[in-house]
Amino acid sequence: MVRITVEVGRGAIRYRVAVQAESIRRALEIVEGMNPGRELKVAFPIDPESFFVEEPAAGAVPIEREKQSAA
Repeated sequence: MVRITVEVGRGAIRYRVAVQAESIRRALEIVEGMNPGRELKVAFPIDPESFFVEEPAAGAVPIEREKQSAA
């Protein structure tokens, strides 16, 4: 199991979601299913201390929401 942060965006609105899944690809699939049609990016740098997890539960949790100004 891995834990990553995914940035989700649409226009000027962006927020981050912490995701735990079997792989990075599966984590992106989970977020995409919850946010169809939105831009997804893995947030870097990935924290090496929390990347690998032992808990078997997969899921996604919002961790940050920000509104970026349209410049």
